[in-house]
Amino acid sequence: MAALFPSSALNTGVRKREVFGWAMYDFANSGYTTVVITAVFAAYFVGGIAKGAPWGPFAWTVALSISYAIVMFTMPAIGAWADLRAAKKRLLAITTVGCVIGTAALALSPRFSGATGVAVAMLLIVVSNTFYSYGESLTGAFLPELATPEGMGKVSGWGWAFGYVGGMLALGLCLAYVLWSQARGLPASHFVPVTMLITAAIYGTAACATFALLPERAKASAQALGDVKAPGAWQQLRSTFRQARAYRDFMTLLACTVCYQGGVAVAITLAAIYAEQVIGFVASETMVLIFVLNIAAALGAFGFGYVQDRIGHKTSLAVTLVAWIAVCVIAALVTTKGGFWWAAAIAGLAMGSSQSAGRAMTGYFAPPAQMAEFFGLWSFATRLASIVGPLAYGAVTWLTAGHQRIAILSTAVLFVAGLLLLWPIDVRRGREAALRGQA
Repeated sequence: MAALFPSSALNTGVRKREVFGWAMYDFANSGYTTVVITAVFAAYFVGGIAKGAPWGPFAWTVALSISYAIVMFTMPAIGAWADLRAAKKRLLAITTVGCVIGTAALALSPRFSGATGVAVAMLLIVVSNTFYSYGESLTGAFLPELATPEGMGKVSGWGWAFGYVGGMLALGLCLAYVLWSQARGLPASHFVPVTMLITAAIYGTAACATFALLPERAKASAQALGDVKAPGAWQQLRSTFRQARAYRDFMTLLACTVCYQGGVAVAITLAAIYAEQVIGFVASETMVLIFVLNIAAALGAFGFGYVQDRIGHKTSLAVTLVAWIAVCVIAALVTTKGGFWWAAAIAGLAMGSSQSAGRAMTGYFAPPAQMAEFFGLWSFATRLASIVGPLAYGAVTWLTAGHQRIAILSTAVLFVAGLLLLWPIDVRRGREAALRGQA
């Protein structure tokens, strides 16, 4: 563990076991995005529950968008509440239980049919993805407590790399069961529910390591100890944004995040749908594709974390955005499975590195006393992106009578916009503002 987590990247007094516990939460929750949102349930929703209707991708993105909207308007208040009461770990436990139960409940989806089946599946996706998103933001708020400013990229990269390993474990077990089921002629309505149960079990089990090893280092404020009534979600959101406006580079980073994460969200939520409906992959081939994509993403997150601390957060993120533009162009033009594999490989490397770089930059720019609150704003930006990107993709697909190639090519615009917004960010100025607590 010493070689994996060098002490030079950690804050004084932080033990490597704490960092391992923190990284294990990324390991735990990544199975949800890999199996539910990307590889298995997304394709089953469009092809099985929606019966391949043209509105299927749009309905899927609407369900995700509702969950992201809920998180957008509540996470800053939840983050502020957690900061005041030093309750990040407590809330993380609650959101973990919520997502595990919601994921397991997705196994019930095939029991319903028609409009009822669509409504039930959408409701369960809203519930599970909302709790997942809360957990992702809360665990990100621990990052600045663990890492030095110079080691932020490394530690963030470790977490993302562990996450992709966890996603591969969940997907690998699910793939083994799917192949076993298909060999016996069993339909998707049989093996998809089992994959949901496998994913929920891995999430809940692996997260136990986080709660056993990761302490709550923050201290409750005097305001919280005095039991002052917390502001409402909308009031807190407005208050947090008013404060954050003083941090110019942080706010520009949020705008940049909305753009490029919108494109990343398209890859996460619609890759399996595109592979099966446009390129011609079958379910087992799609799962293998996503499995390999996770290997590339793990390597990208882990290796690029070190590169990021060497060449800088801004340059690192810019490189990944250029790679994403190439992915969109290649995916829109190729017509063979082999060609699509190239796009997927580049996407995997770019996915891990871009997400790691964005989280590290957020921790670098966030004021030390308001970590959960400012990571709540980061969640606001990423969830807004997760609405804008996939919903735009679904709408373009619907309006063009199912032409997903046009939709994937249009996604490149989001990455170009992200690059343009990244350009004026001054990393040193942003860090100094965070340390001063003022612009």
